Amino acid sequence: MPTPYIGRLAPSPTGLLHLGHARTFWMAHQRARASHGTLYLRDEDLDPQRSRPEFSAAMREDLLWLGLTWDAELRQSDRLPLYLAALHQLLAAGLAYPCSCSRRDLAQSTHAPHEDPAAEPDDEPLYNNRCRPSLPAANLLNSRRPRRTNYRFRTPDRTPIAFTDLHAGPQSFTTSVDFGDFLIWRKALSKNPGDRGLPSYQLACVVDDAATHITEVVRGRDLLKSTARQILLQRALALPTPQYFHCDLLRDEQGIRLAKRHDALALRTLREQGLSPAQVLARFSL
Repeated sequence: MPTPYIGRLAPSPTGLLHLGHARTFWMAHQRARASHGTLYLRDEDLDPQRSRPEFSAAMREDLLWLGLTWDAELRQSDRLPLYLAALHQLLAAGLAYPCSCSRRDLAQSTHAPHEDPAAEPDDEPLYNNRCRPSLPAANLLNSRRPRRTNYRFRTPDRTPIAFTDLHAGPQSFTTSVDFGDFLIWRKALSKNPGDRGLPSYQLACVVDDAATHITEVVRGRDLLKSTARQILLQRALALPTPQYFHCDLLRDEQGIRLAKRHDALALRTLREQGLSPAQVLARFSL
């Protein structure tokens, strides 16, 4: 028997959902329902500086208004022990290491990523290996100051990571060229002893996709490179790799990729202007 389809909608409550988000989530919803599958709503609320409860509530309301439904919910901020366990597993295997580089250090690096024109404009730059140990070493968890340290995943040198996307076709990215050692854990921002920091998008996504048995990930083309990173993490953590369907990006009339700064194209704004769900769906060909 074929494996039952399990998909997810994974909005981040750092702003109002815009037309580009809506089209991607609509595609994920359509593919799940066409397969008679299960669909999760995953609230990716791990940005403590930008995530807000009102955005979380708004995204649910807007998705339901558009006609999208889901079968179960989870919130990433409730799942920190799972992410911390994955970090410890990578450290114990010598596949991660502490990194003290600041944003300024990275900005001043002479390394630059080879970007896909459709990629996320603020994609993590190619790391210069400043903090990378000369050889992989196990048990690098800083027991004295675990909350004050960032951690990076140690990628294999110059290794192609290939996969076939169900929409974008064959893809291949090479470590040390397209991306380098990437962040998997960010240090604590507060002095609260219980604050152990937070996982990066890459680590949290991999852990949650495996824990909920996701069989297909539907998301934007700007995350193709993230898929290569996540495949490396899946292999390192002995987790399954789902199939991927990366949608084309929705762009404005000037050809610029839609983002949360496009307030005029937020679903909430379009609703307030009197547009119906059918009229919003018709704009997906913008």
